[in-house]
Amino acid sequence: MHTAPIPLIASLSASLPEFSDPYSAEAIAERLAGKPHLSLAAYLDGEPAGFKLGYERDGEFYSWLGGVLPQYRHSGVAKVLAEAQEDWARKQGYTCINFKTRNRHKAMLVFALKNGFQITGYEEREPLEESRIWLRKQL
Repeated sequence: MHTAPIPLIASLSASLPEFSDPYSAEAIAERLAGKPHLSLAAYLDGEPAGFKLGYERDGEFYSWLGGVLPQYRHSGVAKVLAEAQEDWARKQGYTCINFKTRNRHKAMLVFALKNGFQITGYEEREPLEESRIWLRKQL
C-alpha cells in the first residue's frame, strides 16, 4: 500500500470500464485542494492494481473514488485498500466513512454490504441504474 500521486489515481480511474467519464488529474486536485485527504494505490507484482481516494466532507470522511483494475479483481485488493482507508480514517479521528455509488454498480454494493456498510439514502435518477445509493460505515 502506497500513498498515490493524483496523476496515478486519474490514470487508474480512466482504466476502469465502470467509469465512463473519469475525472482528470486537474479536476481531482481541485476537489481535494485544502481538504484533509487520503490517496492510496495497491500494487501486485510491481504494477498498480487499484486505488482508493477520499477526503473530509462536512466533518466526516467521504470515500470518493476507488476501484480495482479488471485483471486484478477477486485477488483481495479492494479489501486491503478499504481496510487501509478505514485504519487511516480512524487514526485521524473520523467516526464513520460515507460514500455513494450508482445502482448499476452491483459488485460495489455487495462489497460494501459485506464489509459493514449500511444504506443511508437513495437518490432516484433516470434511467434507474443511474440512481445513487448512499452508504455509511461506523468506525
